[in-house]
Amino acid sequence: MGHRAVTVYVDDAVTPWRGHRWAHLMADTLDELHAFAARLGIPRRAFQDKTSGAHYDVTAQLRERAIELGAMPISRHVDRALMRRVIANARAQGRREVP
Repeated sequence: MGHRAVTVYVDDAVTPWRGHRWAHLMADTLDELHAFAARLGIPRRAFQDKTSGAHYDVTAQLRERAIELGAMPISRHVDRALMRRVIANARAQGRREVP
């Protein structure tokens, strides 16, 4: 059985809130999203979307670290359709526990 490459995305940190600029960290699968977030040191309770865990909000500093670790930078203005597709796919999977 072949192994499918999974992509982690991080959009541009443009949303200001509580003194920080925030970006979304997203992935093709929830398992990959949670594993990548753990590599960044983000606790599971950090989900913005509490019902599905479809993405994490990250500061601009963590966005840069995510890119260093291999996340694909995208623009929330240019790549909005891609963002919606990735988040919708993660939501459709539902919340899962990571071992």
